[in-house]
Amino acid sequence: MSRSLLLLLGLGLTAPVFAQTKPATTPNPLILQMVQQVSEKNLRDDVDKLVSFGTRHTLSDTKSKKRGIGAARNWVESEFRKYSKASGGRLKVEQDTFTIKPDGRRINAPVVMANVMATLPGTDPTDTRVFIVSGHIDSRVSDVMNATADAPGANDDASGTVAVMELARVMSQQQFPATIIFVAVQGEEQGLYGSTHLAKRAKKEGWNLVAMLNNDIVGNSTGHDPTIKNTTQLRVLSEGIPASETPEQARMRRTLSSENDSPSRLLARYAREATKQYVPGHEVVLVYRPDRFLRGGDHTPFNQQGFTAVRFTEVNEDFRHQHQDLRTENGEEYGDLAKFMDFAYLRQNTGVNLATLASLALAPAAPRNVGVLTAKLTNRTELQWEAPAAGEKPAGYYILMRPTNASEWEQKFFVTDLKADLPYNKDNFLFGVVSVDAEGHESLPVMPVPVR
Repeated sequence: MSRSLLLLLGLGLTAPVFAQTKPATTPNPLILQMVQQVSEKNLRDDVDKLVSFGTRHTLSDTKSKKRGIGAARNWVESEFRKYSKASGGRLKVEQDTFTIKPDGRRINAPVVMANVMATLPGTDPTDTRVFIVSGHIDSRVSDVMNATADAPGANDDASGTVAVMELARVMSQQQFPATIIFVAVQGEEQGLYGSTHLAKRAKKEGWNLVAMLNNDIVGNSTGHDPTIKNTTQLRVLSEGIPASETPEQARMRRTLSSENDSPSRLLARYAREATKQYVPGHEVVLVYRPDRFLRGGDHTPFNQQGFTAVRFTEVNEDFRHQHQDLRTENGEEYGDLAKFMDFAYLRQNTGVNLATLASLALAPAAPRNVGVLTAKLTNRTELQWEAPAAGEKPAGYYILMRPTNASEWEQKFFVTDLKADLPYNKDNFLFGVVSVDAEGHESLPVMPVPVR
């Protein structure tokens, strides 16, 4: 018996009766099929190709066809165009260029950068939602300003880049009502420049960006110091208090004690559940930090612009093969080479992304203006909300519930109305409301705010 049901019975209340015709609860065969189509061989071949460019340092050569960041960008673009042709031209491919001036830190001269993007437009003209998945194409060695030495960057972050490429290849063969953008961003190692440019562009152009998934260092299952091998888990890191939080939002957060229910944290939980359903034997580990200890990544600028974004990264990093000159010291080999990667593990992690993205992009939009009624003092919880403004009409809504001391949702109730009266005390439980279609695809949850 769940903790929430035990507490309910302890309060002397009875369970509510909700709609009986529930959406499908079995996995969608199409998503399972797409996850199975992710190719370990493609991931390995693509990493080898990116490594073959010698260095992909942001300040490296842009004219050569065989070496440097320019050659690498052009190759990724050419692969995206192959996928587009195979999809009947549905993928829209571009290099989004921008210029960065010297910053006194890691940019010593004006440099033209480019994010390589492949956009899969949504099929529903009324659905404005956008989802982004990214990896960073640039690499580095021990000296972050060394733009000429070999910097293979196999795991950091060819792994994330090829995951994005493979997602574009597989998912472009299908149709989704919402838009998905697959992007290899540049300039992460020099200061998150590509992701900052893209996040600011999304903000300036008013994109309805629902979620951003950042993949950085996702291809090695064996860590160092201590040496641990873990082939079945992937970390997802998410901010608690939003970086863009306003004073009014801070007041509401303190009132509701919702520090653990930021939009990004709700996305992290969503990814964990999608993985349980579509990537058997693999587990997303929730890490309640914006990033690794005192570090950051390409999701950070999106958080700073007020968007929902998380980072996927392997459980055990090996720092001998990250940001290192190629060398051997005391019998230990240093450098970020493909031979230190685990491509079966990378394939599973790519599947995590696919399951999360596909589930979100196939689902209806989230409910709007979700509130908990407070006009009456009762031991019940009355919720109300509005249907999504556009896109597919939901088959109904799930109300998610958990005790305040639980980190994950424990129960869910299906309703077809735009309100619910639950015999559960709002003092003791947290609630979320999601839209769901007949096939069982769920939107991200929305936490209710007090209304009278």
